[in-house]
Amino acid sequence: MVVQDWVLGASKYLSTEEAKRLLEATRERGEKANQLGRKTGIRDYLLIHLGLATGLRVSEMANLTCGDISIRNGASSLIVRNGKGGKVRVVAFNGTFTDHLVHYLRWKEETGELVHSGAALLASAVTGGAMTPRALQKAFKRCAAGAGLSPHYSIHSLRHTFACHLYKASGWNLRLVQKQLGHSSIATTQVYADVMEPDLRRAMEKLYG
Repeated sequence: MVVQDWVLGASKYLSTEEAKRLLEATRERGEKANQLGRKTGIRDYLLIHLGLATGLRVSEMANLTCGDISIRNGASSLIVRNGKGGKVRVVAFNGTFTDHLVHYLRWKEETGELVHSGAALLASAVTGGAMTPRALQKAFKRCAAGAGLSPHYSIHSLRHTFACHLYKASGWNLRLVQKQLGHSSIATTQVYADVMEPDLRRAMEKLYG
């Protein structure tokens, strides 16, 4: 039996407005970086979009390779090969992020970054190897500050944001959220149902007109 001993407060995930603001700010920064020939802003934009579009853990983002990405019309996904507990899972993502990935991978190739199957998706501008979780956290903090978000948010907020909003968008499908996040137990995923309860209550009030 799994006992859930933590509570997800509203301060741990972004509102829809905050998520949009963060994504837009990093997109604009990425476009400017591209014009100036700088890699950091372009990579940061991919990092933020990746977190919001897939809900990966920071360690999973750090370990993601170009070969883990599968881009198909209407069925794009990625493989997490070393998730929590050493588990492997497939995570689907939407068309908007698919388009972003296509452009990002093309940009990596054009700028001389490695794009073979074992190459890091998020590569360090210094070492060329995979960015560490700590480096990703610093990048997130930089992006959050640039978007005017509260400094209390951490990179883990991207995963929580994805889960909360996927739960709502899926019509309160907790099993779907569990699958995407890679939770072994539905009890772990339940925290997202608990934090979104006010939305559910409002929806229930509208039942039958």
